[in-house]
Amino acid sequence: MEEKSFFLQAGGHRLRALSLTPEPGRAGPTLVLLHDALGSIGQWRDFPRALVAATDLPLLVYERCGHGGSDPLPGRRPFDYLEEEAGRVLPEVLAACAIDRPILVGHSDGATIALLYAAAFPEGARGVISEAGHVLVEKETLRGVRAAVAEYRQGDLPERLARYHGEGTAALFAAWSETWLHPDFRDWNITARLPALRVPLLALQGADDEYATRGQLETIAAGVSGPARAWLVPACRHVPHHQARTAVLAEMARFIAEVAGHD
Repeated sequence: MEEKSFFLQAGGHRLRALSLTPEPGRAGPTLVLLHDALGSIGQWRDFPRALVAATDLPLLVYERCGHGGSDPLPGRRPFDYLEEEAGRVLPEVLAACAIDRPILVGHSDGATIALLYAAAFPEGARGVISEAGHVLVEKETLRGVRAAVAEYRQGDLPERLARYHGEGTAALFAAWSETWLHPDFRDWNITARLPALRVPLLALQGADDEYATRGQLETIAAGVSGPARAWLVPACRHVPHHQARTAVLAEMARFIAEVAGHD
């Protein structure tokens, strides 16, 4: 497997990226991984490599502005930051890497970005995997964010995040927590955009997700117009690709094989 770490320009910022190419690999779409709200390339651990090995397809994973080795956040994050990432930044990332009609694999915020992109650009993706995606603000979401804020203030969360985000850790955490807890963000809701998503969808969520009820999963699967499969992963919280790795990897690989062979 060939690995290449590089930087690209998108959304007016310098973003760090990693491409993985199987050898010899087979013809097919590129997998594009979209990380969560506090995520980075490193926090995927070896899951990207395992997904490439399971599918024999090339993969791109990159860090959004404010994350990991990408440019720091330039200021206060707007409430439509997810829409901005889907509508402007992701298309520029794909163009910079000459990627056409990828299969998007998004986790949490990344899943929401994948859903928004596929809805905004009906021919832009071949398929979408939404892992722990969110399309509206629930009481459980706010409860989970408040618990993370308490852990950040009282525990070792700053040190754990700093391993990946360095000096940008405090700004990134503040941007995430302050946005989601702001009163003006309570009505954020993108369910009306879901019917525009017509490509195959695999939606999955941990049964014990600390940031959402199963209603998020059901709303996503029921709201799209294309074929959709929903999976509530048992005995699992917000990060199924780590907490139920074997089962999640196998299910993702099955879905990708189906989508990669269908045009």
